[in-house]
Amino acid sequence: MTDSTIAVSETAARAAGAAGPYAATSPRERAAALVAAADALDAHAAELVAIAMRETGLTEPRLTGEVRRTTGQLRLFADTIVCGAYLDVRIDDADPDYVIGARPDVRRVLEPVGPVLNFAASNFPFAFSVAGGDSAAALAAGCPVIVKAHSGHPELSRRTAAIVAEALEGAGMPSGVFQLIEGQQNGVELLQDERIRAGAFTGSTHVGRLLADIAAARPRPIPFFGELGSVNPVYATYVDETLLQGFVASVAGSAGQLCTKPGFLFVPADADLSAVSPAADLVAEHRLLNPGIGRAFEGRRAAALAADGATVLAAGGIREDEDGQRHATPTVVAVDLDTLRTHRDELLEESFGPLSVIVRYEGVADLPAVHRELFPGNLTSTVHARPAELTDGSLDALVDALAETSGRVLFGGWPTGVSVTPAMQHGGPYPATTTDATSVGTAGITRFLRGVAYQNAPQELLPPPLRDDNPWRVPQHRSAAGRSTEWGALSR
Repeated sequence: MTDSTIAVSETAARAAGAAGPYAATSPRERAAALVAAADALDAHAAELVAIAMRETGLTEPRLTGEVRRTTGQLRLFADTIVCGAYLDVRIDDADPDYVIGARPDVRRVLEPVGPVLNFAASNFPFAFSVAGGDSAAALAAGCPVIVKAHSGHPELSRRTAAIVAEALEGAGMPSGVFQLIEGQQNGVELLQDERIRAGAFTGSTHVGRLLADIAAARPRPIPFFGELGSVNPVYATYVDETLLQGFVASVAGSAGQLCTKPGFLFVPADADLSAVSPAADLVAEHRLLNPGIGRAFEGRRAAALAADGATVLAAGGIREDEDGQRHATPTVVAVDLDTLRTHRDELLEESFGPLSVIVRYEGVADLPAVHRELFPGNLTSTVHARPAELTDGSLDALVDALAETSGRVLFGGWPTGVSVTPAMQHGGPYPATTTDATSVGTAGITRFLRGVAYQNAPQELLPPPLRDDNPWRVPQHRSAAGRSTEWGALSR
């Protein structure tokens, strides 16, 4: 057994040892610990942002905002667990006259799944990394978390993990509730460890699918939430200078290294696209996150520029510095629908960087079928239309197609910039995610919970949220005896 294997096993053992005591903490105790972690990160924000700037090339304003988003998310989850509605408590009182046959006392609650392994992302070194949404949701659910650090920002990962772990333990949480590991092989070995009960990942489709398959192939398969890839199509029924400027800004933001970047913009065949080039010319070059991402973007950009039938609206550029880092400006090409279909291998794959494709179409009525054919799973889809078109029925079929295939459907605006709210959905049908859940917003907590029903249990043996005295003061949905005789009355 290697030292690495021993370390992985010890990490899993510490998480497993913390699982029971951590799950037993009250909502207010756990919430206070999340707030303590948020306060600690805020206190160290300047230090952390400086490290992140050096390791990722992202700008200070972007990273400062990301820290606020990360700590705000922790506080939002703190309030969520104190409220307790996420536990979905259901109590069925015993009912000898139940219409289907005598009903026992049955009480159901959502409980933590156990230790969670979170593979951190590269493009959000705070919000989707060590203390990001997956970690926050799992901790809120009552699950110990092990983060597999991303190789793109190792120093930041170590420092963030140390701050969070110290804050959680200082708030009285058990040792081992929050840990960090590094290295690809260590991550794979830990994903295969029987003590890990769920996994989360944000990254490429290729790597995410490999990890999802490992999780599914275990002797005891575990749930695995992977956010993989999305091209986020946008459909416009009109084009003007303002729309094209907004499009370019969304494509270029953070050098296009956002999972919600609009990869395709569909416009009427006769649209004037002359505003694209001057808008792109105003965008300063931006370093890509790491050399690997830079090389991949370089290849995707070359393939798009070389596709037969593609018209270059903004050539952009890519420069390699002495450290092997690439610096890019936006590239935008235009094609017609036939060209997109013919060259789908060169054009349809997600491009992680400032590249997008504008597609000319002949009629709005064709778009629902086109969307279902080319974009089966997306984080987002967007509609830009005139007010009258939104209410006259001409877009109903398109909106239905977008809702079938997307986690979030936008009307106006651009998909970059995902607000952390209770109603947010950041997930979608495969290949956007491996499980059609959400990794942003308070609904993300349900990924790390499982339902348990207790039948005819003594009050003393019930979890606190299921007891009649309800010591945690959480919402309880109770089905009283005698109600079954009234079934169907609401529909009359």
